[in-house]
Amino acid sequence: ADAAGAAGAAGVAHGREVVVLLDDAGHSLGTVDKAIVHGVKTPLHLAFSAYLFAPDGRFLLSQRAAAKLTFPGVWTNSVCGHPGPGEGLEAAARRRARLELGLPGEAIEGLRLVLPDFRYRASMHGVEEHEMCPVLVGWLALGAVVNPDPSEVGAVAFADWTDHVCRVLTDPAAWSPWMVAQVRALADLGPDPRSWPVGDSALLPPAARF
Repeated sequence: ADAAGAAGAAGVAHGREVVVLLDDAGHSLGTVDKAIVHGVKTPLHLAFSAYLFAPDGRFLLSQRAAAKLTFPGVWTNSVCGHPGPGEGLEAAARRRARLELGLPGEAIEGLRLVLPDFRYRASMHGVEEHEMCPVLVGWLALGAVVNPDPSEVGAVAFADWTDHVCRVLTDPAAWSPWMVAQVRALADLGPDPRSWPVGDSALLPPAARF
């Protein structure tokens, strides 16, 4: 685990983040600089999405910063990102939550996999996302304070989960396309996020099995 964490950290050293390219079965094809991977036709790569809930059960939403290359200004799930080579999904989620939302590792509890084999492809303004994107769920520790980095996150909000599911399904165009698809899949797991079953890690892309 320590070696995997060190490998993931190396993938984001000196402000340069790399993403793991994938074949259609989810095996690694190497890495490419995140700054150049997204375009009109983006190669398939590894990502994650995390859904974070406050102790009272409210869901943490985030709005992507207006300066983002992909889906700028769009409201989406709590935090997204790309695991570095050899970096586990949980480690990547905690790293991005610290960077985007100002949440230290101890501020997130019970982080676990729920949708191991989620993938999607979507475009906005001529820039495409094309990802195998396993989904995690976790809870904010009591007293945790969200302090977003404005270069990453334009705004945050908390919402009742049941109300949020209804809004997403009623007006899908108002949200990121990956969250719309994820919310549909999560709704199938049941109405209470604390009761969602742990996803089968055997269904993860092979490149994400750490």
